Amino acid sequence: MSMTDPIADMLTRIRNAVRASHRELQMPGSKQKRHIAHILKEEGYIADYRFETDDKQGILHITLKWNNNECAIEDVQRVSKPGQRRYAGSQEIPKVRNGLGIMIVSTPRGMMTDRSARKNGIGGELICSVW
Repeated sequence: MSMTDPIADMLTRIRNAVRASHRELQMPGSKQKRHIAHILKEEGYIADYRFETDDKQGILHITLKWNNNECAIEDVQRVSKPGQRRYAGSQEIPKVRNGLGIMIVSTPRGMMTDRSARKNGIGGELICSVW
């Protein structure tokens, strides 16, 4: 059976791992998921990630970042969904928690944070918010 929203599945796995106090998690891989994991690592929300190839689509391993029994990720939410896509221009991209979190935006130049998209003056699809 095919999955209709693999990005929502990724975010749900991360949210469940945080709530269950797991240090690591794994999921089926894809290019979009690798880009999201790369942004989360650059922004300091996860400790590391690695992609392992197999006979199918590969496996993405994510190591969560913990400090004094608190995860760096407080919550992660899907914004644009397959049934209702959300797009925003560079000036309309909302700030997450008044700038304390990040919004991952899929732009014509690739996935980037809301700050980078505003700085470069490009908009796109609002993928998810992380804080």
